[in-house]
Amino acid sequence: MTESWVNSAERIGADLHLELSGPGGRRAALTRALREAVRGGRLAPGTRLPPYRSLAADLGVARNTVADAYAELVAEGWLTARQGSGTRVAERAEPLRDTVRTPVEAPSRAGPVHDLRQGAPDASAFPRAAWAASYRRALQAAPNEAFGPGDPAGRRELRETLAEYLARARGVRTEPDRIVICSGFAHALRLLFGRGVQDGPGAGGVLRGPLGVEAYGLGFHRELLAAAGVRTVPLPLDEHGARVDALGRERAVLLTPAHQFPTGGPLHPERRAAVIGWARARGAVVLEDDYDGEFRYDRRPVGALQGLDPERVIHIGSVSKSLSPALRLGWMVLPRRYVEPVLAAKGEREGWASVPDQLALADFVACGSYDRHVRRMRQRYRRRRDRLLAALAAQAPHIEVAGIAAGLHAVLRLPPGTERSTVRAAVWRGVALDGLAAFRHPRSPTDAGDGLVVGYAAPAEHAYGAALEALCGVLPPG
Repeated sequence: MTESWVNSAERIGADLHLELSGPGGRRAALTRALREAVRGGRLAPGTRLPPYRSLAADLGVARNTVADAYAELVAEGWLTARQGSGTRVAERAEPLRDTVRTPVEAPSRAGPVHDLRQGAPDASAFPRAAWAASYRRALQAAPNEAFGPGDPAGRRELRETLAEYLARARGVRTEPDRIVICSGFAHALRLLFGRGVQDGPGAGGVLRGPLGVEAYGLGFHRELLAAAGVRTVPLPLDEHGARVDALGRERAVLLTPAHQFPTGGPLHPERRAAVIGWARARGAVVLEDDYDGEFRYDRRPVGALQGLDPERVIHIGSVSKSLSPALRLGWMVLPRRYVEPVLAAKGEREGWASVPDQLALADFVACGSYDRHVRRMRQRYRRRRDRLLAALAAQAPHIEVAGIAAGLHAVLRLPPGTERSTVRAAVWRGVALDGLAAFRHPRSPTDAGDGLVVGYAAPAEHAYGAALEALCGVLPPG
């Protein structure tokens, strides 16, 4: 039996035709019809659905039938339900019709149904009330000169606060005058290497290539460096991190020593000491990307490499993982000899990070809100990670998982030859994730094999279970 319902414009703003047909009873038919309406684009993201009672009356079904159908679609991430706002089509819900006809390697701009890409924190967990309180206090206390041209090094209040925090939380040895505020890691690379930098003299920029890099890392960073004319030399990776013994005549090396990105694991203590020894002997410098140093779960904290030799390490951090990438706030902790060159690279009218945001972050850290937020998110992300491991153990026990002791992502090892097809299958199911090969340096001496880099921080809490189900559904069989 097929039943139809045409909804009035007063209820959701557009006519909607639902066909309740197929096996499984009324609830299954309604769930299926609503899902297809969203999938096909007839219900746009943000559309408000009718109340349970109204839809039940129109369809001639029980109110609980509608409530159960809505609840199932909320759990799957198709709908959202919020007190006072009703039930709406989720903003991330995406019509998948074109994806089925024309498979692509990455989700469309509209966004996937389930976002398991690495690198993004849970946007819904941003501490709005605490941040707003810090923002108000910072503006009220700010001197008039704070709203003038400013200091290219960044606000003194933030640099003083960061010096104390980084010493306490990450083992960094510094003082405020050696900290330069930037807009994030990519901005730091641009300041350090400039544009049009060559491997020879007379190139401009604070640092020059060749630059040693880990065999696996963010392609965006490699592209940025290549655009600046910097030649990158990939270092082999193993279970102890980068093989720093392979360093030779490079002038600098870029590492993720607290948690290698993306394969996971800290740089072995002997290699930490070895790379400092290499930098001293060569007159070189180590760039330390401390991208997620706050988030560790099953091991003792790994202190910053900078603490071993503040004059040979440039420590770079930001709030993009711990708070939000939208804030565009980061910092460089510099050896003394690089402070003035970096400030010169910024210039007198450089597009600096927002001064009110800098003042707000200084207050947010100083009053303890940052520590409380990081502890809360560490617990949340650990639960997310544990749910991922439990789902894999139950549904795909043959899949090995690595890189789980810290950070916001895990690496799923796949059978040889299955990565590309698995990523394509994920796209078809509306799951956005990254294949491990996407992070491999073109001249990498290391082949980490087939795998997936799965971020577990970004999905909304109500949609996470459905995201895990979809993920397990595309993994190759054992």
